[in-house]
Amino acid sequence: MSQQKVALVIAGGSGMGAAAARRLARDGFQVGVLSSSGKGEALAAELGGIGVTGSNQSNEDLQRLVDLAIARWGHIDVLVNGAGHGPRAPVLELSDAQWHTGLDVYLLNVIRATRLVTPHMLRQGGGSIVNISSAWAFEPSPMFPTSAVFRAGLAAFTKLFADEHAAHKVRMNNVLPGWIDSLPEQEARRDSVPMQRYGSSEEVAATIAFLASDDAAYITGQNLRVDGGLMRSI
Repeated sequence: MSQQKVALVIAGGSGMGAAAARRLARDGFQVGVLSSSGKGEALAAELGGIGVTGSNQSNEDLQRLVDLAIARWGHIDVLVNGAGHGPRAPVLELSDAQWHTGLDVYLLNVIRATRLVTPHMLRQGGGSIVNISSAWAFEPSPMFPTSAVFRAGLAAFTKLFADEHAAHKVRMNNVLPGWIDSLPEQEARRDSVPMQRYGSSEEVAATIAFLASDDAAYITGQNLRVDGGLMRSI
């Protein structure tokens, strides 16, 4: 059984998820990565970890990563839940099927992996789950309708989970990125940010790494904005 801490990064093939995997590896974690593209498996190999090519919409694929991690290291200390991209359209033009896809992409992605990892965290006496959410979770934008609706739901799920498991030292928090450099840069979007720049995936990863660490041992159930001051009204 490895004495090093172990982190699983779901949807970690590129962007903020990949940056989080790299940062956690740099901080001394053994890393397991799941992504649908195959990039996560390649990144895990580069970091000396384990990778699975599969979907966070598949309980079987997620179980495969968890089983590999337990077989190799014996424990899981951190779970980072990234997400893909859900449907976008004017709010009344989204079909039932598109809303169901949004539910899968932005809320059930977290719930599925959390169900599988939490028993291991409870058994070992603690752990940290960090979900990559969105700055628009509480101030919804018509640009990201399914994201806004289901990530508001994710905030409620996070509070319920955090309250239930806090006494067992299993924490859950959300990181809410604004305009990040993994997106194509647009001048109007940049100008809307008080800091007058896009954030970097590495800045989001640094926040994830903090919430994953023992330095954040007294933080749970929170939604932490990493958005350059973009959301200020609430």
